[in-house]
Amino acid sequence: MIEAALIALRHMFEFEVFSMLVAGIAIGITIGILPGLGGTVGMSILLPFVWTLKPEAALSLLIGMVGVLRTSDTIPAVLFAVPGTAGSQATVLDGYPLAQKGEAGRALGAAFLASMIGGLIGALFLTISFPIARPIVQQLTSAHFFMLCIWGICMVGVLAGSQPIKGVLTGLLGLLMAAIGGAPSIYEFRYTFGLDYLEDGISLVIVALGIFAIPEIADLVIRGTAISTIPHKLGKGIRDGVKDTLRNWWLVARASVLGTFIGFIPGLGSAPASWIAYGYALQSAKDKSQFSKGDIRGVIAPEAANNAADGGAIIPTLIFGIPGSGTMAIFLFALMVMGVNPGREMLTTQLPLAFICVWSFALANVIAAGLCIFLTRPLAALTNIKVHYWVPVALMVIILGAFQTSRSWGDLILLLLLSLLGWFMKRAGWPRPPVLIGFVLGTLAEKYFWVSTARYGAAWLYQPGVIILACVIVFSLWAGLRTRQEKKTEAEI
Repeated sequence: MIEAALIALRHMFEFEVFSMLVAGIAIGITIGILPGLGGTVGMSILLPFVWTLKPEAALSLLIGMVGVLRTSDTIPAVLFAVPGTAGSQATVLDGYPLAQKGEAGRALGAAFLASMIGGLIGALFLTISFPIARPIVQQLTSAHFFMLCIWGICMVGVLAGSQPIKGVLTGLLGLLMAAIGGAPSIYEFRYTFGLDYLEDGISLVIVALGIFAIPEIADLVIRGTAISTIPHKLGKGIRDGVKDTLRNWWLVARASVLGTFIGFIPGLGSAPASWIAYGYALQSAKDKSQFSKGDIRGVIAPEAANNAADGGAIIPTLIFGIPGSGTMAIFLFALMVMGVNPGREMLTTQLPLAFICVWSFALANVIAAGLCIFLTRPLAALTNIKVHYWVPVALMVIILGAFQTSRSWGDLILLLLLSLLGWFMKRAGWPRPPVLIGFVLGTLAEKYFWVSTARYGAAWLYQPGVIILACVIVFSLWAGLRTRQEKKTEAEI
């Protein structure tokens, strides 16, 4: 284990790997500042460019981008009460009032350091998970992995959005899209409608860019303005904010651990983690009078939690092949394309690559926190750039990325159709992450199903582990639906 960690650390300081990490950090910081984009869009844009990189460099690029989103998204949240991503929504409650008091610098300084510590704690738990999970994963068969895939699809469908039925249906839509093309074990083409283009199936690159990237950019174009036309006033106190975080180190540690465990649960992620951490900070505080009026603890707790949650979300993706969000679904697909198999191989023969993810996540958080502290003013100025200056460049990158999939005009036609689908889903309030998760897990589930059937026949259905997982799936669905129903009843009352 130690040897694998040292091998990975040596790779991290190779020029190609480290330069890709820095590129991922730069892209992640920019995407975090621009509201409406987020990790799924960023991962979708980067995905076409990882095919030519060696696995170590590609993982550094992707993890570097994911690891810093929750650091830079604080800037618009504090300065303009506009969350850069869903994970910074709770930060607005006290961050923006602090900015109105002329203490934006203090709020940002505290948030950046808390984000860094949260990310490092998330990376620590990711490291600890490897030796714990290794003996467990080695006992799992293809039948168990099939049930885990089904669990992931069901959990994300139930937890996505306020209407769980819509979440389940969009997850099934992803499964249906994954079934297009050739079957994995027999010579048969499904849902191709006689089109040669569809015989190879649909690429996740096009699905992700169409369902997420284009609709979000379209919304920004329709708004037609910058994120804010109000001049940003940082005031003084970035150093004071750093001291605030150090004084509240125990709150930072507790919020980070809480965020890691919440991020580990498929379907939750950084947004619930930040809100739960904020609620915990409020409940545990002796003096609650300044919360939502400008209490620095209301900035520190959610910022530590949302970064730690991203580290927690990587754990089930690497160890069990179950992505807990749309971002992790694309990351899982990137692993498979690179020939990096999550699960048993990731924790044995490919263990150095697992530690590449750990080192990349930890280094990205440290570097991003330092950059954001020293470059806060120019980074904040990005929020005043009008949309029509940067949208053409983003669209060009997206179109080129989609066309690189098979270099067919079918790529662009499919991108347009899926963009329309994504737009209508966004306007109608249908959750979109389950589509990506269903798409990725659908491919894996079908493979594990065929392997299990070929190896065990129908006997795999009676394996004790399969029965236990089936009971867990049923209980998870029941609990999720019941919780939603109780919340709906409370809202009506």
